[in-house]
Amino acid sequence: MIIATLAFYLFAIVAVISALNVIFQRNPVHSVLWLILTFFNAAGLFVLLGAEFVAMILVVVYVGAVAVLFLFVVMMLDINITVIREGFLKYLWVGATIGVILLAELAVVFGGWVMSPDAQKLRTAPAPAPDALSNTEALGSLLYTNYAYLFQAAGLVLLVAMVGAIVLTLRRRPGVRKQNIHDQVNRRVQDTLEIVKVETGKGVS
Repeated sequence: MIIATLAFYLFAIVAVISALNVIFQRNPVHSVLWLILTFFNAAGLFVLLGAEFVAMILVVVYVGAVAVLFLFVVMMLDINITVIREGFLKYLWVGATIGVILLAELAVVFGGWVMSPDAQKLRTAPAPAPDALSNTEALGSLLYTNYAYLFQAAGLVLLVAMVGAIVLTLRRRPGVRKQNIHDQVNRRVQDTLEIVKVETGKGVS
């Protein structure tokens, strides 16, 4: 029990410190590296909670794919740090206002959870036996029953974000040849293939 408590505090403290470094680091590459460390410590916290499947998904998906993708994108982009610093103070009050609003919303949510009459019943509700239901099965059952609509809504949000990213990066540049699917599908054999009979000993001019 003592080892689990020490491990919890270790993972939690390192996760908080690394998350703060993601925000306050001046180099974007360093921010992504701190983000990877945050994901690893969050996975450790999930292991302590008994959610091994969620921990593995966090490591494989977020660390192995998303964070590495962020790292490669940041390294390939030509980011001007000076311009970013100049705009930081300009929009500082906007970020501070949004932060205060988010903190107020979190206070309302946690306050409602503590003062709700059903909170004590939910906290003391009997949990199923660990052998009766696996971690993956419990997560899937909860996700696709009680939160099915929210899961679909999250998928739509990601779809809109993907389409928006494609639209923002799709630039019309002069002198660049692009693929025309309509012309490729409707082309005829006569337009792309020419049969030439070459006599023996003679070439094609």
